[in-house]
Amino acid sequence: MSPTMKRGILDMTLAMVMSGTIGWFVLQSGQSPYNVVFFRCLIGAPVLALLCLHLKAFSESSLDAKRILIATAGGVALVMNWLLLFSAYPLASISVTTIVYNFQPFMLVGLGALFLGEHVSGAKLGWMGLAFTGMLAMTLSGAPIGGQAGLGYLTGIALSLGAAFCYAVAAFVTRRLRGTSPYVIALIQVLTGIVILLPFADFNALPSSPQSWAMVATIGVVHTGAMYAFLYSAIQKLPVILTGTLSFLYPVVAILVDILAYGHVLTPGQALGGAAILLAAVGTTLNLTPRHLLPGTRKA
Repeated sequence: MSPTMKRGILDMTLAMVMSGTIGWFVLQSGQSPYNVVFFRCLIGAPVLALLCLHLKAFSESSLDAKRILIATAGGVALVMNWLLLFSAYPLASISVTTIVYNFQPFMLVGLGALFLGEHVSGAKLGWMGLAFTGMLAMTLSGAPIGGQAGLGYLTGIALSLGAAFCYAVAAFVTRRLRGTSPYVIALIQVLTGIVILLPFADFNALPSSPQSWAMVATIGVVHTGAMYAFLYSAIQKLPVILTGTLSFLYPVVAILVDILAYGHVLTPGQALGGAAILLAAVGTTLNLTPRHLLPGTRKA
């Protein structure tokens, strides 16, 4: 294995570990989702700007008014994604929210088919059916052991699905920005977040302790600036299939964090449903067919 490949694997692993821990930082901050996302954007923006300057991303990006407008639209969808995701954590638990959030690939496939006329293969339809079955299993199984049950749990699942849809929209929009540095796109998106969330941020309910400020600052610096840096560095170094495979470290880490920090353990029904969703997401992301999962077969 080449040094470049090893560095890419390390970068992707770090990015996914960061992603998997963000739920804990959000809950420990004690802030409303509006405040968390606002400060994530406010603190993350200068970090991303420094990254852009260091990597000379501004000079290498073909920015014009149209591209800035598209990136801004993607920023609105991304901010909505964060708001819904962070609102779901206390309701459905970090683990359930993260698993449901992995519906993103299927929504992106649907957007591609609807607006770009992209062909949806029988294999992808099969994966979508498996994921939907897993979703039903998780919904009907109730809250995880130690978690909140009832209407709050179902609301959390609905918010998680909404977050997944908004992320799919952001990713779909970003597809039209090929040739523009992903760091510049991310910077425009968080700047968009600052503008649209400023009227909603509650400055009368700011973090009241150094620990709470540390949580918010970590989300801005580590989970936004550093995470983007490691993620995009990995994407540049690794083949798509390896990037897609390593991305599923994210829900694994989130489940472990939820168990260790809050004692939320998935019920057997949720575990089976979650496994179905994640397996289907792997299959869709890596463009696999069921025969690829059988021993002794190989990809065409």
